Amino acid sequence: MRMGILLLCLVISMQALIGTVAVGCRPPAMYVFGSSILDVGNNNYLRGAAVGTANSPYNGVDFPGSIPTGRFSNGYNIADYVAKNMGFACSPPPYLSLAHSSSGPLVQTALTSGINYASGGAGILDSTNAGSTIPLSKEVKYFGATKAKMVAAAGANTVNPVISRSIFLIGMGNNDLYVFAASERARNRSDAEQRRDAAALYASLISNYSAAVTELYSLGARKFAVINVWMLGCVPGERVLSPTGACSDILNQVVAGFNKSLGSLLVDLAARLPGLVYSLGDSFGFTEDVLANPGASGYTDVASTCCGGGRLGAEAWCTRNSTLCVNRDQHVFWDRIHPSQRTAFLIARALYDGPPKYTTPINFMQLASQVSDTYDCELGLL
Repeated sequence: MRMGILLLCLVISMQALIGTVAVGCRPPAMYVFGSSILDVGNNNYLRGAAVGTANSPYNGVDFPGSIPTGRFSNGYNIADYVAKNMGFACSPPPYLSLAHSSSGPLVQTALTSGINYASGGAGILDSTNAGSTIPLSKEVKYFGATKAKMVAAAGANTVNPVISRSIFLIGMGNNDLYVFAASERARNRSDAEQRRDAAALYASLISNYSAAVTELYSLGARKFAVINVWMLGCVPGERVLSPTGACSDILNQVVAGFNKSLGSLLVDLAARLPGLVYSLGDSFGFTEDVLANPGASGYTDVASTCCGGGRLGAEAWCTRNSTLCVNRDQHVFWDRIHPSQRTAFLIARALYDGPPKYTTPINFMQLASQVSDTYDCELGLL
């Protein structure tokens, strides 16, 4: 089943590539690093009772064939839609689906479409959900191992231009902040104390984030599409903690503080690392606007899950025994903490070529166009 899903995307990707050559060029590949928002099945290959997975119904109910793929979604996720906007059929396949086979499929896939290293539950910090996920530092190490195999098979003169022109999509930090919020609640910290504690946390998060981007840069990455953390305080899993179902304002403030630090980090890295170009996508700002005026985006439910159980559908994870909504496109949230397929679509579209306020200093389309120039087309470096 897993190999069938992989082949489905690879076949469609090749068809999309053939069509793309006729009308223009796309980036050579896309490499994805992040958490469950971007995971397309890596956690399916992890072992342990604490590993979060989405490899059973009703997850995937709207994916082609209604297949649960390991995506924490009713269908495609943000990684898929970013990839689709850039000319691919869907997200590149999960690293762990290829890592233990012969190096041939891994290398070929990495060169022609890319690899997804994202893992549900993963954090910027190694300590976040330790032992049950692939933290950012390890995801970067996996890319380093992938590159080594690519160079061994195809040579540095072939691999380095592919990597330098490819998109490196990163979306990380939500789980670190969830863990922080849970710890603060357990300690009964006041709002003021939480803000002070968060300020101390940012230093560690930004240091690790900087190390990851710098390491990817040293491996040849130059084009970074970065997604900040969305409004964690308004997901159903946080709302259900309030007697009134309200958003957690303090958690949203903590998230906003991290996002501000992330923006400053990218400005600094671009100034220090020659050739580094980035687009920072504001998923926080986008969801803030959607929640303020849901009807404008076609939503009728911004507080409860589409798949879950209990109050707001947020007291249980999505399983085959859950209550499943029928109007999935009208729900902002799929389960306790993840966006619905439609929300993923809208976020990716906004970051690709939406209103300028959702990206800085350029949008994802402009970032992609910088790697899809005439030189790429003439040499066939797709």
